[in-house]
Amino acid sequence: MQPNSTDSHFMELALQQARLAPPIGEVPIGAVLVSDNRVIAAAHNYREISQDPTAHAEIIIIRKAAEQLKTWRLTNTTLYVTLEPCPMCAGAIVQARITRLVFGAWDPKAGACGSILDIPSEPRFNHRVQVTGGLCKEESRELLQEFFRTKRGTASNQHRPSKSVP
Repeated sequence: MQPNSTDSHFMELALQQARLAPPIGEVPIGAVLVSDNRVIAAAHNYREISQDPTAHAEIIIIRKAAEQLKTWRLTNTTLYVTLEPCPMCAGAIVQARITRLVFGAWDPKAGACGSILDIPSEPRFNHRVQVTGGLCKEESRELLQEFFRTKRGTASNQHRPSKSVP
C-alpha cells in the first residue's frame, strides 16, 4: 500500500514525538495510533526513564489505546512509528489486531517488519497487518544518527583523561 498525504501528516506527528525523546535521554523513536483520522494515542520511547525494556513507543501506544478504547482489539487503526518495529513490538501489533502499520526508517539490525523478520505478514498468524515502510525515512534516520553521534561524543568526552597542569 502506498503512503498518502494523510500518512505524511501523521508521520510528522510521530516525528514530533521522537523529537521529545533526546532531551530526556531517550532514543528518538516516536509513534501515534490513529483511527478515523483522529489520534488516539501518542508516545515516544521511555526505556531509560522507566528502566523497562518493554517501554518502546509502540507498546506504550498499544497500552494507552486499549485503555482509552476499553478493548485490546485495535481494529481499524493505523500505527505510525519512526523506526521499523522490533520483534516484540511487531508481535504486539499483530496481537492488538492493528490494521495498518506505517514506519519511517528501516532497521537492518532489529527490524521485524521486513528487514530481518516479517512478523506482520506471517501467513500462519490469524491476523496480518498491512505494512508501508520508508515514509519520512531520511528524517527518521537523521534523528537517530544525530542522537547517537551526540551520545558517543558525550560519552567519549566523559571518559577522556583531563589535561591538567601540575
